[in-house]
Amino acid sequence: MDDIIELKHDIDKKLEKEEANLAVLRQCLKKYDTNTTGMINILNSFEERLQNLEKTIVPVYNETENLRRRQENIEKTSHTLDNVLSFYHTAKDVEATIKEGPAVSDLETYMSYVEKVLKAKKYFETHSPNSKELKEIERIFEEGKDALQHEFRSLLNRHGRPVPPIVIIDLLHSDEELPPIGTDTDLALEQLPEKVTQDLVIISKWLTEYGRSTDFIRIYNAARSTVLSRSLVGLKEHLKSSSGSSFSGSCLSFGGQNSPAGVGKFRGSKEAPGRQSMKKFVNFTKKASSLLQLEQGKPGHRRQGSYPDAAKEDASSRETKMYISELSALLRLMQSEAHLMKGIIPEKHQRTSFDNIIQQALDSIVNEGELLAGTARKSVARHEFTDVLSIFPIVQHLRAVKPEFDLILEGCQAPTRAKLTSLLSTLDSTGAKALEEFTESIRHDKSTNMPRDGTVHELANHTMIYLEQLLKYVEAAGAMLLMHGEKPTPSASNTPDCCRNKAADYITKVLSALGLNLSNKAETYSDPALRPVFMLNNFNYIIKALTRSGLLDILSKWNPQIATFYESQILEQKRDYSKSWSKVLHIILEVDKPMSQQRAASQDNAKLKDKERQNIKDRFTGFNKALEEIYRVQKTYAMPDSELRASLIAENKEYMVPRYTLFYEKYSNLNFSKNKAKYLKYEPVDVGALLDKFFDASA
Repeated sequence: MDDIIELKHDIDKKLEKEEANLAVLRQCLKKYDTNTTGMINILNSFEERLQNLEKTIVPVYNETENLRRRQENIEKTSHTLDNVLSFYHTAKDVEATIKEGPAVSDLETYMSYVEKVLKAKKYFETHSPNSKELKEIERIFEEGKDALQHEFRSLLNRHGRPVPPIVIIDLLHSDEELPPIGTDTDLALEQLPEKVTQDLVIISKWLTEYGRSTDFIRIYNAARSTVLSRSLVGLKEHLKSSSGSSFSGSCLSFGGQNSPAGVGKFRGSKEAPGRQSMKKFVNFTKKASSLLQLEQGKPGHRRQGSYPDAAKEDASSRETKMYISELSALLRLMQSEAHLMKGIIPEKHQRTSFDNIIQQALDSIVNEGELLAGTARKSVARHEFTDVLSIFPIVQHLRAVKPEFDLILEGCQAPTRAKLTSLLSTLDSTGAKALEEFTESIRHDKSTNMPRDGTVHELANHTMIYLEQLLKYVEAAGAMLLMHGEKPTPSASNTPDCCRNKAADYITKVLSALGLNLSNKAETYSDPALRPVFMLNNFNYIIKALTRSGLLDILSKWNPQIATFYESQILEQKRDYSKSWSKVLHIILEVDKPMSQQRAASQDNAKLKDKERQNIKDRFTGFNKALEEIYRVQKTYAMPDSELRASLIAENKEYMVPRYTLFYEKYSNLNFSKNKAKYLKYEPVDVGALLDKFFDASA
């Protein structure tokens, strides 16, 4: 019971405590209600005050906004009025400056005045199209346009100078080239200062957009065409004025020459076109003379006939070198012009403008090439075929650079694009005609100036020199023959292998005609022994020249039997030559024996019969006379090639000495005469020594 009472007591205490808390909460709620009522009253009062304030301020604000708008309208009207008034005063304000032109003030300032005239013109055209003010503004506008065109022309004439020859030469010598057309780059030959180019761009854009004029394009075309032509003329005059050595060394060699500072700049990345063909031609003029010196320097070599005029060859080769330089220079300058006009000439007019710019220079180059072709045709008519070789490096170089010319000429008129193609065709046909005529001249050569000593004939000499010079341009020669020969083929199908094979076929025909002609000429010799010597010298010279020059490699791919043919011909001529010893051999060979070997051995100390003694004397006497006669004649024979001379002498000794030794040993010990020394003039060793002196007139 006590526990229950105690529990009840605790519950009562807790209840009292909760009731007290409830009373406090009720007091708080009452206070909050009072506060809420007070706040609501305050807010209601504030709202009433705001409403009263709004009723007071809004009319003031509206009035102020109206006043602001009126002020803005007044200001806009005033500004517009000022602008309109300025348009009426524009003619008076800018006329003096416009008349003076950009030369007095800088271009930027002048363009600002022109802009004012343009704005005034637009205003009057819109608002007062029939006013006298519009006519005045239009007059000043035209004056401004004329002044800009005059400044455009003046900038081109003042700063558009020909490219110095040394800069062009450095450009041709470098491994670099201008970037392809359409490439965004500044790596181009700087023909105009950058500031001048910028001014030209500004003027051209204004004249195109606002001036509605393309007259400036004609001005640009004329100016740049003159500069391009003068650049090529200057280069040509520079090359002409150069001496022979400086021309070869400084004008056409390839290496590290640098242009003077401030003259021009150029950079690039790709190898210049045709550079290999230019390098091949550097020593072209020295080829013939060096070959002649090489052959003339050999012991015993004597060749009759005249040699090509070195001075004439040098003059011809200089013309060729200059023309090749001009071709390359034209390409580089054309590329430079194409880059220069970007931005200055509107894109839609660029190809037409470029066509007009290059016409004069291109015509000059083409006409010069046609003159060279005409000169070559005259040389063919005179049978001066070495001179015709000068067009071969031109053809090879032109064919090498033509793809770049085709690229730069894209978009030009068809006649312009066809000019270089026509020139190449003319040169090709001229070269093909020269090659064919050369073969005919070899086949029908009737020259009678035969070398008395049987040395290499001048026809063989000149023919091999011609063919060796042709080797450098074997593909060009093959292409000429393929496109303009008996059975022309399209150039597209002329691969390098086809061209080389055609050239090999041509060279084979030339050699065949040469061999036949030499064989016919050999028959004119009255001395039968000299005929095979003559043919030996010529066949040996031909095969040596073919091997030394590399022609044999080309021919062997076409006909592997070429070397074998000449070797067999040399062997055959040696056999024919050996027949010249038949008289001597007849004497010493035991055909009509004075006595048998056994009788000669048994009669060493016995008395010979008179007939036997006389036969032995006749044999020795006949041998001595025959040997001396052959020596007298054949020592004057020429054997230019030391190897051929040594081999032929060795064969003679191998052929004669053993036979004479047998004869000598058989009869020299017999008492066939009281004065044996009279008959035994030559011991076998003496015969060998005498044979060593053959083919040497100085012996």
